[in-house]
Amino acid sequence: MYNEIYKRVKAFKRKYPLTIAFRLKSHCKVAAKHIDGDEKIIYAFVAQKNFKSYEIFNTNVIVLTNKRLVVVTKRLIFGYFFKMITPDMFNDLTIKNGIIWGKIIIDAVKEKVILSNIDPNALAEIDDNITMTMLEEKKNFGKESKTN
Repeated sequence: MYNEIYKRVKAFKRKYPLTIAFRLKSHCKVAAKHIDGDEKIIYAFVAQKNFKSYEIFNTNVIVLTNKRLVVVTKRLIFGYFFKMITPDMFNDLTIKNGIIWGKIIIDAVKEKVILSNIDPNALAEIDDNITMTMLEEKKNFGKESKTN
């Protein structure tokens, strides 16, 4: 699982070089711990999880699977942060395109996840992948709960 996540993140970083990201391998290892064996990875990318563009030392790996959106970061010394957004918790996605970098705000039921310092050319691709997958899974999520 780690190899697939890392390969996708490196491809994203190569395709969109203006995106600021550090320590990709360590973040991908944490992400791999939280992806279940029955989940299919649809998309993976990196961004800074912060409020201000000048805060560049909070790299997160974001992995979109067929069941959820996983946001992880490995802390510098020990531990890590993990956030999961399931389709039923996903509300909306907002894109802000700045002069140098873009920002994506994922609105979940109880909070907003702000991902910044993203190459502006990547914003449409991220939007398409997250929005379409989450909306499709939200439909399936409703069907599964009715049949149980």
